[in-house]
Amino acid sequence: MIPVFRPSMGDEECDAVSAVLRSGWIGLGPRTKEFEERFADYLGVRYAVAVNSATAALHLAAKALNLEGAEVVTTPMTFVSTNHALLYVGAEPVFCDIEPDTLNLDAAKIEALVTSRTKAVMVVHYGGYAADMDRILDIARRRKLLVIEDCAHACGGEHRGRKLGAIGDIGCFSFHAVKNLATGDGGMVTTNDEAVYRRLMKLRWLGITKDTWSRESGDSHGYSWYYNVEELGYKCHMNDITAAIGLVQLAKLDAANARRRALTERYNRALAGLSEVETPVRRDYMTMPASHNYVIRCSDRDGLHEALKAKGISTGVHYIPNNHYEMYRKFRGATPVCDAVWKRLLTLPLFPDLSDEEADRVAAAVVAHLRAH
Repeated sequence: MIPVFRPSMGDEECDAVSAVLRSGWIGLGPRTKEFEERFADYLGVRYAVAVNSATAALHLAAKALNLEGAEVVTTPMTFVSTNHALLYVGAEPVFCDIEPDTLNLDAAKIEALVTSRTKAVMVVHYGGYAADMDRILDIARRRKLLVIEDCAHACGGEHRGRKLGAIGDIGCFSFHAVKNLATGDGGMVTTNDEAVYRRLMKLRWLGITKDTWSRESGDSHGYSWYYNVEELGYKCHMNDITAAIGLVQLAKLDAANARRRALTERYNRALAGLSEVETPVRRDYMTMPASHNYVIRCSDRDGLHEALKAKGISTGVHYIPNNHYEMYRKFRGATPVCDAVWKRLLTLPLFPDLSDEEADRVAAAVVAHLRAH
């Protein structure tokens, strides 16, 4: 069976984990700090804070930006973590419709949703393809709104040559097992704001002012046991085992993303003659997509899913719109485009270790089914 996603790991990751296990320090420590520094350098931001999931990253971002009680314009076309994070802090999601081709937040529809209570816009770079950040930032500046970038799909992607996650006020990343940079699980929060950074560092470790590694490494006279607790925080920091994998994966990221783009173009060429299929759109500002997934739009979504399954090919649907779930139906925001287009979405296999032959097999199966029906 060809899976939808599969992590790409090798001996380097195994060796990195082994070195940490032998070091005697496997918790929050020197590898985590190194990963944060290298990730910040890679993105071109001042600060990066490593946590144990993208859900935690989004939660801490919402907390650090003081979104309690505020409205946040957001997308329904995302995994529920995006909007759960708003509810965690008592913020109110306001759903904005999406573009029918990119599946990203439709910037033209944001401003009509803004009220005196609106404090932020949550941007998801769907599939690793940049949202229209020029228009979104223009609205944010004029309406004095914060911009959160959910980069769960977008690690390594770019908008007009700038790394995604380095453009808004804060960026949130996923290192889940099947993401572009995979550590099994994990996440990162990025920012250029020192005050936000310092608060994030406390929030990820129970509100404590000085984490264990800082107490070990910051005092030349030995371990310093003293710390203060300044606010209610959470237990969601990264550890050195995860960070060691992250450092190896970061070094491989650009090459892995290039392979994803090559496979995307291979699919595009193979499916170009099918009027029944719409393939991912790349606009001029999407200078370097992360190409996390390959999502097509077709009228016979469920029939195609079953036909591919019968041929040993897994597919997925990303996503059921959040505002279709019972718990989100009470929140405002009409999304007719999203309501219609999600029924046509199907995610085909895409991961760096997918061979050309496997990709051709997938494409041929899609073509055969749609031509027969």
